[in-house]
Amino acid sequence: MTNSELVQLRVRVIALENLVISLLAQSPERQLDLVREMAAYISPRPGFTPHHLTIRAAAEMIHLVERAGHFRNLPPP
Repeated sequence: MTNSELVQLRVRVIALENLVISLLAQSPERQLDLVREMAAYISPRPGFTPHHLTIRAAAEMIHLVERAGHFRNLPPP
């Protein structure tokens, strides 16, 4: 990939992260629980070899839920 393609990919990932955060901020608590459950599901289980990308992905999922928490129940502008 060229440098400009990598920059464009980063921009898109940032946009998608913020889109997900905005959607999670409006989600019911059950949806947030489901995201946490999925993060736990992809985390390494005893007896399996941990993979650093999966560990980081699970942590990022939890982080997105936490970041969305900052926007929950805000008064309307």
